[in-house]
Amino acid sequence: MRSIYTLKARSLSGEHVSFKKYRGNVLLVVNIASNCVFAPQLGQLQELYQRFRSQGFTVLGFPSDQFHQELDAHEAIMVFCKRNFGVTFPLFEKVWVNGKHAHPLFHFLTYQQPALAGNREIKWNYTKFLLNRQGIPVGRYPWFFSPGKLAPAIASLLKSPVGVHEFCSL
Repeated sequence: MRSIYTLKARSLSGEHVSFKKYRGNVLLVVNIASNCVFAPQLGQLQELYQRFRSQGFTVLGFPSDQFHQELDAHEAIMVFCKRNFGVTFPLFEKVWVNGKHAHPLFHFLTYQQPALAGNREIKWNYTKFLLNRQGIPVGRYPWFFSPGKLAPAIASLLKSPVGVHEFCSL
């Protein structure tokens, strides 16, 4: 598989979503968790989404309880994200991000963009994957990397019709 366009997921509202819907967009895929100390990154992700959305940028949020910090009910997750951080970017149902039960999207992303020393495992919530307009991952950023620092990379990818830039992954 060369891009995410062959994959799909279910939104928090229960809709089946093909990632073909995002063809041509620069994407930032993030595993989120409501009860994580890094949850304020949701506000920064929303700011990026608002800033670049009209240029073809989308944030895709994937709640995960793999690290035992996500709310149980999908509705509660949606309410938390909207009420506390004004989130309007697409949110999906809870997924696993590691192991044999990981969602195929995260199998793909971690294979294409391993962490340091080739480690594929996601270590914590708020790991971010930046994808170019062709749906190909070009960067991986850990939980401690502030989403706001991705603005230059996003802007560069949005200007590039080919979108083949590579960015340093942490």
